[in-house]
Formats: sequence, structure tokens, C-alpha cells
Amino acid sequence: MLELRSIRLTQGDFTLSADLSIPNGARVAIIGPSGAGKSTLLSLIGGFEAPDAGGALLWDRKDVTQALPHERPISHLFQDNNLFAHMTAAQNVGLGIKPNLRLSKAEQERVSEALSAVGLSGMEARRPAELSGGQQSRVALARVLVQEKPLILLDEPFSALGPAMRGEMIGLAKEVSEKLGATMLMVTHDIADVDRFADLVIWIEDGHCQPPRDWAEMKADPPKGLKAYIGA
Repeated sequence: MLELRSIRLTQGDFTLSADLSIPNGARVAIIGPSGAGKSTLLSLIGGFEAPDAGGALLWDRKDVTQALPHERPISHLFQDNNLFAHMTAAQNVGLGIKPNLRLSKAEQERVSEALSAVGLSGMEARRPAELSGGQQSRVALARVLVQEKPLILLDEPFSALGPAMRGEMIGLAKEVSEKLGATMLMVTHDIADVDRFADLVIWIEDGHCQPPRDWAEMKADPPKGLKAYIGA
């Protein structure tokens, strides 16, 4: 379970607050108006931002509040995919196993299997410039797969894709989370993405993160801010 206990982050005039827990294996969409603090919440969980004193961030009851990003059991997928242009698809995925890319035969097979799982079999030698935007997203998702982390953070990773491709990628992300048994949190601004992806939803407004709620229940009885956001 992921727990945020009385977490606060102050940045100038803005304060983000969260006091909530997320069960293992959940798929959680994080939604809210622009500037509400959605990406900031992921940065806190990922260790790229440090909370104010007094709160605690726990994963499976272990306090990771002060842990560095690489010390946390987390994989990240960002909008720009973070692929290295001079590396092949296989090398970009292999970085998720060993940054020095000195992979054993078994590890090389894991890379090939991950690329196959996201529909890129036979494209191991292609570089990002030789791939479409959707294919680049698949490479980044394959890297998440080989990392085998129990918590995956997605910060609008497919927003640059067209609606059909975005829906396909969200389906692949769900398959990855199920294959790993991972908890997956995704920031999005698109309610259609939430419908496709989420079991639970965290609504953020004015820096306040509401505890996760079942999406079907939330749509049936939305908070005032969400009602205005979705035009209900």
C-alpha cells in the first residue's frame, strides 16, 4: 500500500496537501484543473520534490520520505518518453535493467520479450528517429516492463498521441500493470482516458488531494469542482 500521511509541499504561494492511501495493484487516475498540483503529486511520490517537515510517505509500511528517486520501488513514464536518440530501441529498454548495458543473454532475452509484448518485435535495432510517436511510447513502456517495479507513475505519457493511439497505449499500460501486479498512477486531463484506465480517481483542486474514490461512484456523485471540470 502507498500511504501519504499528512504530506504538505509549499512552493511560494502554492501548497499541496495529501492525506490518503492507495491499495496495491490499483490503477489510479489523477485529475484536476490546470495548476492544481497533479504533476507535483507525482514528483513528491517519485522523490523529485521533498515535502515539508512533519509528513511521511510509506510504501508497504516502509518510510521512504527521505529516499532518493533511484532508491524507491518506482518506474516513471513521462510525456517525452526520455529515450536516448543515439541508442537503439533495445538499448533504451536495456537501460531499465542495467545503466551500463552490460546485459547477460537472459537479460537480452527479457528486453526482446518486453519489446514483443508491446508490439515491437523485430524493431530492436531502430533508433527513436526511425519510430513513430506511438512506437516511441511503446519503447518507453517496454522499459517500464523490464524494470519490474511495484509502483509505476505516468505523467500524461500519451497526451501527444491521437485519440485512437492514446486509447491503444492506455490498454497496453493496463496490461503492463496487470502483468507486474503493479500499482499504477496516471496524471491525465482527458476524462476518456480515465474511463479506459482507472479503478480509482484522485481529484485535486486548489492544491488539496482528495482521497481516491471509485470512478463510477465519483461520476455519479461528483464533487462540485469535478462537476464543472467535466461539464456535468
